[in-house]
Amino acid sequence: MSRNIDDLIPSAKKIQQEAALKEAEKAEQYARLAAAAEAEKRALIERLARPSGKSEEEKVQLASTIIQRAVRNGLTEVQVYRFPNSLCTDKGRAINQQERGWENTLTGIPKEIFQLWTDYLQPRGYRISYQIIDYPGGVPGDVGITIAWGD
Repeated sequence: MSRNIDDLIPSAKKIQQEAALKEAEKAEQYARLAAAAEAEKRALIERLARPSGKSEEEKVQLASTIIQRAVRNGLTEVQVYRFPNSLCTDKGRAINQQERGWENTLTGIPKEIFQLWTDYLQPRGYRISYQIIDYPGGVPGDVGITIAWGD
């Protein structure tokens, strides 16, 4: 044999070491991606927790556009927003329990939407509902905001 057998067939121990290194690389890459996704999620939640910066006119125009599009599609209600329950001061507990005063737990953009409804839509006969729309792992998750105008 012109080549060394160890070059052709490495020892089982050497193969195990190489496999362990590959697994460690994969785990490290997964950890980096998970950390980046978590940082992105935190940044999004921080941004959503602050006021939108839109003027009252811009907010009313956006609401009008969403409602008109839904009406053209034959709908009598439309989900206008979805947000993580962490934007509620109680993580959505009061919304989930349908407690009186649940709206006082809202922050940021979800609070702005409620105020827009109070100021402009409610006087015109529109209804609003905030409800938990998913339960990951059996616990309350995201909250959906629905505007309705039908019977």
